[in-house]
Amino acid sequence: MSKKILIFASGRGSNAEAIHEATVNGTIDGTVIGVICDHADAQVLERAKRWNVPATVLERKDFAAKADFNAAILSAAKSYAPDLICLAGYMRICGEELVNAFPNRIINIHPALLPSFRGLHAQRQAIEAGVKVAGCTVHFVGTGLDDGPIITQVAVPVYDDDTEDTLADRILEQEHPAYVRTVAAYCRDELHVEGHHVTGMHREK
Repeated sequence: MSKKILIFASGRGSNAEAIHEATVNGTIDGTVIGVICDHADAQVLERAKRWNVPATVLERKDFAAKADFNAAILSAAKSYAPDLICLAGYMRICGEELVNAFPNRIINIHPALLPSFRGLHAQRQAIEAGVKVAGCTVHFVGTGLDDGPIITQVAVPVYDDDTEDTLADRILEQEHPAYVRTVAAYCRDELHVEGHHVTGMHREK
């Protein structure tokens, strides 16, 4: 059965675009039903308009307390009744209430090989640490910072002359197909979670 996919994003939404395109061309058996965004000027909102899907904008500054903001996010998410929530450049930690309301139904992609280099500027962290291999991780979302069961990872080399930007570009090339493969597998009901172990995601050759 085709899945209803809700996108959370804060910026450009390039991963969101990749997911939407895959639903249109049939790679993903699902439909993007909406976008929730925490920045009114984010480019992803223009994408949502082009896709002809509704968007909800909720900015932290409009709420007196973080708990009120999290409650509004949860209420908005529930209103879409999604089968899956995809975080696509969403720059906030999901509240426990949201994670608990959608257990193993929220997926994120992070531009590092978790558990290394959590948080912001993961590519810069990798460069500064002097690692020779970086990459991206697709994972189910937990209640902490970039935690939760890992679904798949793709490694990329780090070159001696890399900058944060050049490494970010190389990782991004792998992010889109990795995210699409993961969402497609989810929509085929292939992913199974036991504790922190995920099965059903086959490594691409």
